[in-house]
Amino acid sequence: MSGDSLNPSLRSRLLRHILLPLMLTWALGTAVTMGVAYHFTERAFDRSMLDDAMLLASHLRMLDQQLQLDMSPIDLNTVLFDQSEKVFFAVRRWDGELVAGNPGLMSDTSGSNNSSSNSIDKDNDIQYRNFGFQGLDLRAVVLARDSPVPSQVIVAMTTRSRRQLLQRLLVFSAVPQVLLLLILAGWLRHSISADMRPLAKLQRALSQRPAADLSPLPDSVRGAARTRDVESLAHSIDGLLFRIEQSVRAQREFAGNVAHELRTPLAGLRAAAEYGLAQSDPQLWREQLEVVLLSQDRANHLVDQLLALALADESRAHLQLQPLKLGELVREVVLRYLARADQAGVDLGADGLDGTEQALGDAVLLEGLLNNLLDNALRYGRALDGQSVINVELSHTEAGLCLSVTDNGVGIADAQRRSLTQRWVQGEPAHAHAHAHALGQGAGLGLSIVERYARLMDARLTLGTGADGVGLRVAVLFTRA
Repeated sequence: MSGDSLNPSLRSRLLRHILLPLMLTWALGTAVTMGVAYHFTERAFDRSMLDDAMLLASHLRMLDQQLQLDMSPIDLNTVLFDQSEKVFFAVRRWDGELVAGNPGLMSDTSGSNNSSSNSIDKDNDIQYRNFGFQGLDLRAVVLARDSPVPSQVIVAMTTRSRRQLLQRLLVFSAVPQVLLLLILAGWLRHSISADMRPLAKLQRALSQRPAADLSPLPDSVRGAARTRDVESLAHSIDGLLFRIEQSVRAQREFAGNVAHELRTPLAGLRAAAEYGLAQSDPQLWREQLEVVLLSQDRANHLVDQLLALALADESRAHLQLQPLKLGELVREVVLRYLARADQAGVDLGADGLDGTEQALGDAVLLEGLLNNLLDNALRYGRALDGQSVINVELSHTEAGLCLSVTDNGVGIADAQRRSLTQRWVQGEPAHAHAHAHALGQGAGLGLSIVERYARLMDARLTLGTGADGVGLRVAVLFTRA
């Protein structure tokens, strides 16, 4: 079963989250309204019955030692007349003897047998009861009087008017509110559908897009956004597509670079092996094995540089610069290169590494940057005559901390320095008579990696000449922390 059949749509969820609280609020409000209406309706009808009972009680007289109701039948009918209800009454002495009215009406005034609900006002000796009489549901008021003798006046009537009034109140209050709820539900559905339309358009645009298309969303999709949320979502998707495009481009470039650049050293390895196998002289075998080792070393170096470039491309999205003690990190890298420099007959030195000032950067990128600078200097920075010297210096300037690597080799021609930070570009010697064959052995990636790492750390790379215009000086200016 697909997820579409299990999960409700966002429009349905929004409608449910809005309408359910509204319906619960309406139901609670209606219940409270009906409760209040019932209370005041009961009080109004009860007050009317009490007025009648008090009027009857005011006409009680003692005549010939007997308690009598001094009212003519016409007056009595006038007092007890009701257009829609049946009205009953009874006047009894306290001992239960009927003085006037309907016999058997609430003969048990205690209410223990036929009373269903009571409410008594003890201060005024007024009691309200619901009971059945002659097959009718009645509501009665019992009024107790002490003069002229202890007696009770009972007035009861049917409850049809009360029920009808409450039903009318319910209909006239609930039905309009239900209609309003239905109108509100229709309006909400239309409004939510209109606001959700840009999301549906965005979904269609993404689902119909080919997998290879990582271009930004068209303006027709982003311009259709009616809320900041949808607009932010569109911008976020554009950002994601841009990052994916950068990653895919870096992977394609890496794969193309590897395929292109490794072809030459691998072909050299095969040619050297085939030539060695065709010979019978052990000395030639040794020479070809040395060629194989050199080609293998060149291939390893190339792969390392290509991986470094790929790492630099991937680091752009999530790199966070931190304060670094450049002196300590540079010292660790220089110490690792001392053995290689001694083996190559190069005097490797360092200055200014004792300071504690910090600069913004990334430890991994800084190590990769310095590794490439020292590797370049050891490969291509050999002196024309005399001792080869490489010096690493960390100096403090007004603009920040400057890390430089200087050699006394053949240097790079002035016209070539600016283009050296591009990939696959190799420099030409500054002196035409220099034995610069080593410059052609690389792939033209070292300074490109350095420039990329420096840019990621918000540092500035500059190329110049060493002391007295001899050699190459590569400087990287870092921002102070």
